Amino acid sequence: MRPAHPLEQAVGIEHYVSDTDGVGGRLRASDADFRVRELERFSTESLEATTDAYPHLVVRATLSGWDTNDFVSRLSDALGMSRRRVSWAGTKDKRAITTQLFSIYGAEPADLPEIRGVDLEIVGRAGRALEFGDLAGNAFELAVSDADRPENAPAITDELRAFADADGDQIGVPNFFGQQRFGSRRPITHEVGLEIVRGDWEGAVMAYLGGPTASEPEETQAARAFVEETRDWQAALERFPRGLGYERSLLHGLAESGEGSAPTQETFRAALERLPDNLQKLFVHAAQSYAFNLILGERLERGLPFDRPVEGDVVCFADRQAPEGLALPDVGREQRVSERRLRSVTRHCERGRAFVTAPLVGTETDVAAGEPGEIERDVLARLDLEPGDFDLPDDHHSSGTRRAILVTTELETEADPLSLAFSLPKGSYATVVMREYLKVDPIDLG
Repeated sequence: MRPAHPLEQAVGIEHYVSDTDGVGGRLRASDADFRVRELERFSTESLEATTDAYPHLVVRATLSGWDTNDFVSRLSDALGMSRRRVSWAGTKDKRAITTQLFSIYGAEPADLPEIRGVDLEIVGRAGRALEFGDLAGNAFELAVSDADRPENAPAITDELRAFADADGDQIGVPNFFGQQRFGSRRPITHEVGLEIVRGDWEGAVMAYLGGPTASEPEETQAARAFVEETRDWQAALERFPRGLGYERSLLHGLAESGEGSAPTQETFRAALERLPDNLQKLFVHAAQSYAFNLILGERLERGLPFDRPVEGDVVCFADRQAPEGLALPDVGREQRVSERRLRSVTRHCERGRAFVTAPLVGTETDVAAGEPGEIERDVLARLDLEPGDFDLPDDHHSSGTRRAILVTTELETEADPLSLAFSLPKGSYATVVMREYLKVDPIDLG
């Protein structure tokens, strides 16, 4: 197998599954080169529905150059309401043209503002706010700029079709967590999470503050090196650039609480908990994602299939309510694969009715049996983790779940310029498909 880029290896993605040289180039040369449309499954009523029973106005927004969170802040400010009254099913990137649903509690169509780079379509009313589960997946239309070898795309497609043992226009790739999960330029969120899970709050804080990387400005590298060497929180504050707000928040907390005494593990935990709740959750999730990527890499190394189970695997079944043409796993419906069941479950996988899974480890994780279970236990031992370690305070706690190890999709390609269109279930990364085609530095994948 072809080795992955070093930045990808740092987050547990060890290989490509296609051996053909990549087409090169980059994604997101412009917003229009990266188009994302939500695959919705959210029911609405007409605008004439009563607002007492259906208080949420639902709109479909097409955003150009807007991060979802920034757009919500701009929208709620224009409406003169708390941003907590605006809900959505999935967060999208800024450098793209994205189409997604939003629900707005207590808003009327006439209230909607005009915002540059935003097109709002009124959909109807709903009795509840949008939630993450209301997103089935995303459809992508992606253009590759400055491709060096666009003629290699068909051969890569053939290899990805063979990997998934698929027919027609369908391809498959390992369902890795992409680079964005860990930080594209400074992939350290999983390192912070691993220290949290191990109970080393000091190690978690220092993983976030220290570890200078060549991709950062020299001033930032020097500040990180200084805090690693000296642990002088107040002096480090004077060196960290103003733009590194989260790092400065940690340093403020340590400087304020550490006066006159050496900081304790509780001091470091309190400093880390100054960060936004969603970022704190991301740390532990990234640690789970890193372990998941390593499990998939070991399965590749051992030559075990991804499209069908072996004895000991845990499979989940397809979501019966998924939009037509989208292979959406339902991890709430699991089954262990015994020798007796292997043949029948294999048929379900071949027909797209079941999916082999691996764990996102948490307190309730029960590892697989047989060789898959051996892989899962080996990776956890390598990371010095066990399920009980995820019994953590507050937002850091995780009970765990499972995730399909293969993602498949129907692929459409155009040659001039090279562009690819496909759909993925929620939680899967378009860049995990595109990395097989470009084989470039992950930064060029956006």
